[in-house]
Amino acid sequence: MAYQYEVSTSSSMSPAAAIGVSVFGLAVAVLLIAAMWKVFTKAGKPGWAAIIPFYNAYTLLKIVGRPGWWLVLMFIPLVNFVIAIIVMIDLAKSYGKGGLFAFFGLIVFPYVGYCMLGFGKARYLGPAAAGPAQQQYNQPQQPYNPQQYNPQQPYQG
Repeated sequence: MAYQYEVSTSSSMSPAAAIGVSVFGLAVAVLLIAAMWKVFTKAGKPGWAAIIPFYNAYTLLKIVGRPGWWLVLMFIPLVNFVIAIIVMIDLAKSYGKGGLFAFFGLIVFPYVGYCMLGFGKARYLGPAAAGPAQQQYNQPQQPYNPQQYNPQQPYQG
């Protein structure tokens, strides 16, 4: 019994459609990188850290107030999902958002959530995992004003 096989060399997608899908994917990737760049700069971290693999995860851990060794936990299967959820909840809280925003905005629809944090009116409040006692020390400092302090005048308290 002889079998005959037909081999089709044509793809189901036209070249124009493949180019369109590629351009759309590239545009979404650039948008997400720009949004993460803004999220990092709002937190006082360098924006270029968003494009460096592994370093961006480490920087994100520092933004939310988690220890850097948690990066190792991101390489453990199943544990990485739990760690990612915790970090996303902490990121939302660091920008004054709640758990509902963390779930829908950063876990389910991260493209929308990161754009809202980066390009929206969200303001970095400090690392959420550090707790309220340490957040006051992580606030951006006001620039030095020499008129506030004059060593020539005696203290009047």
